[in-house]
Amino acid sequence: MQSLETLVRHLKLRRGRERRGLALAEGVRLVEEVLAAAVPLRAALLSPALEATPRGAALAAALVARAPRVERVGDRELAELAATEHPQGVIVVIEPKPSSLEDIALSGRGVVLVLDGVQDPGNVGTIIRTAHGLGAAGVVALPGSAELVNPKVLRASMGAAFRMPAVAAGHDDTLKWLAERGAAVWIAAADGEPISGVRRPSPVALVVGNEGAGISAVMAGAATLRVAVPLAAGAESLNVGVAAGILLYEALRDV
Repeated sequence: MQSLETLVRHLKLRRGRERRGLALAEGVRLVEEVLAAAVPLRAALLSPALEATPRGAALAAALVARAPRVERVGDRELAELAATEHPQGVIVVIEPKPSSLEDIALSGRGVVLVLDGVQDPGNVGTIIRTAHGLGAAGVVALPGSAELVNPKVLRASMGAAFRMPAVAAGHDDTLKWLAERGAAVWIAAADGEPISGVRRPSPVALVVGNEGAGISAVMAGAATLRVAVPLAAGAESLNVGVAAGILLYEALRDV
C-alpha cells in the first residue's frame, strides 16, 4: 500500500489530484468544515500539535472515528508536507463531491457568478466564500481559472467550496446552460453602467475576468449588459475578488 505521506506529496500537484480524483485540506477550521459538510474522507495525517488544544483534540477524535485511514507523524514531518507556513497538525485527503452545471439552481431572479480566467487561487477561493455568503446560486469557473480543488482555493474559501455548487465548465456548455434558463449575461467592465442603478427582471450570470486580460471574447460577445463599480478619480481598478463581492452584492440587493 502506498504510504499516506507519498499520497499527500502527489496530491500537492495538480496532475496528482486530477489523476486520482482526490484533494487535500489542512488546518483545524477547514477540516472541521470538511466534516460538517460530510465531504467523503479517504485518510487523515495527524501530528501531536493538533491535540495541544481541546478543539484540536476533539477534531483528532472525530477523524479517528470517521476516516478509514489515519496515520500519525511528528510535527516536523507534517510541516514538511503541509502547504501552509504554520500548519496545525492535520492534513486530510478528501474525495470532492462531483458537481455539474445542473447542480446550480438558477431560476427566478437568482445570480450565478462566472469566473472567466481568474487565475489566482486565493482570489478564486475568496470569491467562492463571498458568493456563498451573499446568496449566489453558485460559481462557474471557465477555462483558464484556478483549479477549484487547489489547496489554496479551498483554504481561501473557508469551507464555502464544500457548501455551494462550484463547477468547472467550458464556455459553450455554460452559455448553452444559461440560455436554457433565460439568464442574462452581465460582464464586469470598466466602461460599464454603474451596477447600483441596474435592476434585473430575470436570472443573471455575473461574469468577472482576469485582472490583466479582462473578459474573454466569447463571453464579451454573449453579454447583454456591461456593468461596473464606479471608482474615485485616479483609481484604475479593484482586486477581482473585491470587485466580484461588490458587484454581486449590488446584483442581489433587490431580491
